[in-house]
Amino acid sequence: MLCATKDFYSATRDARKIIVVDLGFLGDTVHLIPALWEIKRHYPEASLHLLSTPLGSDVCRLASCVDRLWPVELAPGKRSLRQQFSIIRALRRERFDVAFNLGGNDRSIILTALTGARWRVAHQGGRFHFWNKWLIPHWVSRQSENLPVLEQRRQVLAACGFTLEAPRFDLSFETNDSGWAEVNVAAGSIHFSLNSANPLKEWPIAHYVSLARKLWQTQPSLRLVVSATSKAREQARLQEFISTLADARLQALPSVMSIGQLATALKRCVLHFGPDSGVVHLALALGVPTVSLFRDQPGFEGWLPRDSRHHYFLACCRCVDHRHSGCEPFAQAACLTAISPDSVAVQIQTLLARENLRH
Repeated sequence: MLCATKDFYSATRDARKIIVVDLGFLGDTVHLIPALWEIKRHYPEASLHLLSTPLGSDVCRLASCVDRLWPVELAPGKRSLRQQFSIIRALRRERFDVAFNLGGNDRSIILTALTGARWRVAHQGGRFHFWNKWLIPHWVSRQSENLPVLEQRRQVLAACGFTLEAPRFDLSFETNDSGWAEVNVAAGSIHFSLNSANPLKEWPIAHYVSLARKLWQTQPSLRLVVSATSKAREQARLQEFISTLADARLQALPSVMSIGQLATALKRCVLHFGPDSGVVHLALALGVPTVSLFRDQPGFEGWLPRDSRHHYFLACCRCVDHRHSGCEPFAQAACLTAISPDSVAVQIQTLLARENLRH
């Protein structure tokens, strides 16, 4: 079974059942999709499976290259050992020929080994342990964090002997989701995302209010669409935003939506604005221009949207590497607060003018 990693593809090209193990959430899984398309292209006769989180599985339902999804719950309050062992037994009964792990974190490495796949390869993206080689016979060295995350995943495949084509997302949607978006989202809206999983990645609500008013000064007919999850903290921020603006041109999306509904809502928008979160990456995959807010922190380069249809504001953060952040007690990053609504409004208007020229 051993071969040079660069010969991995040539040694496994007759595989008929392949699994990719990636326990990512929204943004991570979006960046995995181009690699999934490459695997499907190189093994056209194989059935491609994905072991992921429930959210990651929902994202990959939009990618027709995946034949079967295996959602695994990671949240301690929602999972049980019995469920975990049941999934592992079911995976081993599949008798996978090949398993790919393109991320390399500890939990996913163990699960990759437990699939029982005959050929296993992983990316040295996480911590090194002496037992890694016992679990995974083939390893690809860590890819540069300066590369976009989607390209890091694809370059792992290149190191296995794949010949890469241009990256593709090719997301597809259920008719019901597209119809829902047509009814609920005005075409040409701007989408605001208020929240991130980490409050220290968020902009103050007062800044969002100021930004909305500035945009309406120059475009009075502009429609704004805002979204937030059902978490109490996010809903509190959403209600503060809505009640402060109190404007019929602002529409809130439901707190509970499928990924398909969120994606089709975004596709009807001319631009997305929000913090460093998974929604930025979903918009990128859909070809929707974005303006986003990032803190300068280790490994952030790979997550930055980089082409001319996207713009990011990068805040120089003095406390992000500190164990006890000076901003943490206030649940608000001072470095992001310093980014003014005026500067964001100018950048949004610049991108919109550029998009109008493109069309």
